[in-house]
Amino acid sequence: MGVAVSGGADSVALLLSLLELRRELGIVLSVVHFNHKLRGSESDEDERFVAALARQHNLEFHSASGNVTELAAKEHLSLEAAARKLRYQYFRGLLAEGKLTRIATAHTLDDQAETVLLRMVRGAGTRGLAGIYPRLSAPSSQFPEIGQPRPAAIVRPLLSVRRKDLEAYLDGIGQIWREDKSNRDLRYARNRVRHEILPRLEQGLNPAVQEVLAETAEIARAEEEYWQRKTHELLQSGWQGGMEQGAIKASVLADLPLALQRRVVRAAAETLRLRLEFRHVEEILGLILKEPESTKSVILPEGWAASLRRGELRFGMAAPPVACQDYEFRLPLPGIVEVPPTRSRFEAVLVSGNAAGGYNPEHLLDRTRLGPELRVRNWRPGDRFWPTHTKAPKKIKELLQQHHLSGPDRRLWPVVASGADVIWMRGFAVPSQFQARSGGLEAVVIRETPLRQLC
Repeated sequence: MGVAVSGGADSVALLLSLLELRRELGIVLSVVHFNHKLRGSESDEDERFVAALARQHNLEFHSASGNVTELAAKEHLSLEAAARKLRYQYFRGLLAEGKLTRIATAHTLDDQAETVLLRMVRGAGTRGLAGIYPRLSAPSSQFPEIGQPRPAAIVRPLLSVRRKDLEAYLDGIGQIWREDKSNRDLRYARNRVRHEILPRLEQGLNPAVQEVLAETAEIARAEEEYWQRKTHELLQSGWQGGMEQGAIKASVLADLPLALQRRVVRAAAETLRLRLEFRHVEEILGLILKEPESTKSVILPEGWAASLRRGELRFGMAAPPVACQDYEFRLPLPGIVEVPPTRSRFEAVLVSGNAAGGYNPEHLLDRTRLGPELRVRNWRPGDRFWPTHTKAPKKIKELLQQHHLSGPDRRLWPVVASGADVIWMRGFAVPSQFQARSGGLEAVVIRETPLRQLC
């Protein structure tokens, strides 16, 4: 079994406790470390500390590193998401190669409570409230599978243990650990939950709030496992389709309880690798159950649409607009404008300095750098955009070619301009020269959401 050790208290405590139990458990341990290279010499010191810990206990040491900043820029992810993606790719690679059959991570009850609370406020059903799973089948999926799990897995044995108890354990045996200063940076939402929100909930509402949130995750996981099986059975009875399109018989949905209707629709979309938000599911059900005459189609993310035809709910790619003409719409600041050529709605939202920490910094525009109003339009030949983390502006035409966009989709690709500058482009972080500065009084977020009906 590999133990993922970052050098922090939780992972060091996990390693030492498993060392004490290895004979009883009948396991052979090794140490796994991934260096995210985000804190320069401090990250390298963490790696040296973990390597020394492995040598001290005569354990095999597996290590790797990755360019988190580069991945975040390339795939438009937050640094946290990019770091997690690289880390878990490495873990799954070790498992897939057969070097290890298990990797244990040091997620605690505190981590579980933070995850549940974050997902709750961002909007989540029971799948989201299930939080961190005790076991992930690997290397093929980070989500729990229906049926028997694969032998290789990522496991979380400390989900019922509080972080403070692990630190007390290390203090008791005189073991030091490394402190990651970024864990105190309140610009990150999880850190605000950890250091500000949960302590206030404990003081003002319930001293056991973290245990309650962890119990909520336990209940939600059990319910999810049951409903996933039930949904799978129902979908098999009515689903027809492949990876490019699909349909489900409306009669399969009509007599189901609302909870199952929602689950079957979501599962049908996921068969096409399409993830839907709650409002998308409600709009789809409206085709069959609420507005069968007035609404024939609904727009979905990633260029998809759902429509009702001959008793079947069909999923497919949305038809492009008839004409590919230039368009331009005024976007007040703050304000909202509907842009029919893109089948979407754009909103410019003002965010105060205190609230800005809840957003990805790469999505925040500096209000002082913008004019009194913005313009939403399609890109034009000669337009340039300066993606963050790049050395120079690039022609938008070249950026779209790199993303393999062609035809009407490329011709109508939306940008937001302030004066002569393109300050926002769908699918990209805002240019670094227009990003809001830390401590600024006011920032702007551009949001794009799909319109309900096809043109």
